[in-house]
Amino acid sequence: MTANDPTRLSATEAAAALKAGTLTSQALVSACLERIKQRDQDVAAWAFVDAERVLREAREADTLRNSGAPLQRLAGLPVGIKDIIDTAEYPTEYGCPVFKGNYPSTDATIVGELKRAGAIILGKTVTTELAFFGPGKTRNPHNREHTPGGSSSGSAAAVADFQVPLALGTQTAGSVIRPASFCGTVGFKPTFGYISRTGIMPQSPPLDTVGTYARTIDDIALLTDAISAFDPRDGDMTSSPKAPLSAGLSTPLDRAPRFAFIISPSGAVADPEAVSAYEQFASGFGARAEVVVTQLPAEFDGALRLHRIVQFSDIAKNFGPIADKNPGAVTEKLKEAIAEGRTFSSADIAAARAERDPLYDALRPILINYDAILTPAAPGPAPHGLSATGNPMFNALWTYLGMPCISLPLLEAGGLPLGVQLVAARGNDAGLLRVAKWLYPGDGRSA
Repeated sequence: MTANDPTRLSATEAAAALKAGTLTSQALVSACLERIKQRDQDVAAWAFVDAERVLREAREADTLRNSGAPLQRLAGLPVGIKDIIDTAEYPTEYGCPVFKGNYPSTDATIVGELKRAGAIILGKTVTTELAFFGPGKTRNPHNREHTPGGSSSGSAAAVADFQVPLALGTQTAGSVIRPASFCGTVGFKPTFGYISRTGIMPQSPPLDTVGTYARTIDDIALLTDAISAFDPRDGDMTSSPKAPLSAGLSTPLDRAPRFAFIISPSGAVADPEAVSAYEQFASGFGARAEVVVTQLPAEFDGALRLHRIVQFSDIAKNFGPIADKNPGAVTEKLKEAIAEGRTFSSADIAAARAERDPLYDALRPILINYDAILTPAAPGPAPHGLSATGNPMFNALWTYLGMPCISLPLLEAGGLPLGVQLVAARGNDAGLLRVAKWLYPGDGRSA
């Protein structure tokens, strides 16, 4: 199948074929564009694609490769960019009509890094309104009557539907992990501060995190490594050196992993069919791994409320003026969030931000004794209907605490994908991917 259809190749496989000369970037990009053409009416994952531009860039990448010049790590590979990330050559409209036709003057830092790595920006993927709850046009690639999740709707759907091998998203509550679970692909949210956000629309800076989509763990590492250089303009980035994630995957685990199975973090409730699927999965390891049912300490009971205070107060600050000036151009959901965010006092906000590190410290016994937390990626499969994008209750706690998370397409419920979420200690992104690859060594070619 992959010999006749380059879209089924993983990014790592495509990079190897490009290097070997058995595949051209023009052929790969052409196949992606054809797949988009075939599927756009059903999935609608893209806000903007310039086929003429990307084909020209693909031909230029092939010419450079044929010249014998050293190849960059993403040379000739197409990547989708969530439409809250600035691109100078493409409009960046934030999923909001207020910004229709907006062309930034410069690329976001990570877009510049992608270009320096040789990637081809295939286009801008659909986001929900200002990366919040107002749905965009994207539909779930497995059933168009169901939501793809949000806010990184288009990126998750495009990768899951073989329209592009790699894509970028962002997460402030559950906007990378939940769409990955609903669409049936791999979604990775690294440790807070791991990837630069310069040139990306801010929603809640204490929470906003860039994430990556792919169909294999190796591809996640490949893409994340390419965009994680230190950027002093993002004050939340850590300047400490990062070990390449790809290199870490070359050394497999030398023992069976230990998982802390948390079925209900901070009172989050999954639907019965999903609970059954997760419990069967957790009990099915046998001697392959140790899975211990674990409860979070009692102090976590109000953690989702703390996250909400931080996020909604920042939404009121950052999006309130937009809604006030353009009341007819924003959704009622956004107006309600702004109104709620304006009710929180400075003391409420300061306390909500201050609780993060003490709560994280309360997790240390779990993080020391287990390789990862195993927990639902969503309350269930993608809900029916397109008026909402699902609930981020299974993601918001880990985002609030700044921990790395990954969703793996391992389960199914109601005939739709259901992701398994792994969570690890801050800074243990490489370890998390190693455990994830142990759990999901798949090639990502399933339809």
